[in-house]
Amino acid sequence: MKEYIDILKETKLFAGVGEEDISAMLACLGAKLSVYRKGETVLRQGEILDDIPVLVKGKLLIQKDDYWGNRSILGNIDAGEMFGEAYAAPGSGPLLNDVVAVEDSAVLFFDVNRIMTTCSSACRFHTLVVQNLIFALSEKNRKLVQKLGHMSKRTTREKLISYLSEEAKKQNSSRFEIPFNRQQLADFLSVDRSAMSNELGKMRNEGLIAFHKNHFELK
Repeated sequence: MKEYIDILKETKLFAGVGEEDISAMLACLGAKLSVYRKGETVLRQGEILDDIPVLVKGKLLIQKDDYWGNRSILGNIDAGEMFGEAYAAPGSGPLLNDVVAVEDSAVLFFDVNRIMTTCSSACRFHTLVVQNLIFALSEKNRKLVQKLGHMSKRTTREKLISYLSEEAKKQNSSRFEIPFNRQQLADFLSVDRSAMSNELGKMRNEGLIAFHKNHFELK
């Protein structure tokens, strides 16, 4: 697990914690490492989660399929990000979504009870980790509000403009890369892929955007 210390240093959960202290805290927080092949399910709808997972390698998607197999993508997870923490608190209930690896991935699971309870050895940075967790939950709520903002738009074009504008602002550039392929973007915005592709073509013809695969430029 120590091979992932460098990526853990960059996570919001361990912000402000030094490399040696993170290494010492792995046992304190009950860290467990699991690896997944591309296409494997990391977390499954209906499971009860007792740990806080942190992706230390690869990429994941949060998705949900309805009874008829229609898929919605709720978000993506990149290396260094936490996920599923909203379900780790006691009484939070079972998971409502699946988390799937879209490339070979590795996940560290931290015991939520150990995080929330100061250990007998009184790690110097334990309180800071708890504080970081609260701040991370606040950021996740802001991201959810942003997604709801995209979803509240009435047309496919309005949803695309809302999402692409937000990505340009987030990456501070009119040229940027999105984390989705075409089908994943359609699932994320809950629109028909063909209709979305047609709309993207129209927007390009009108000089509003340029794109190649998942690289976009706002004109």
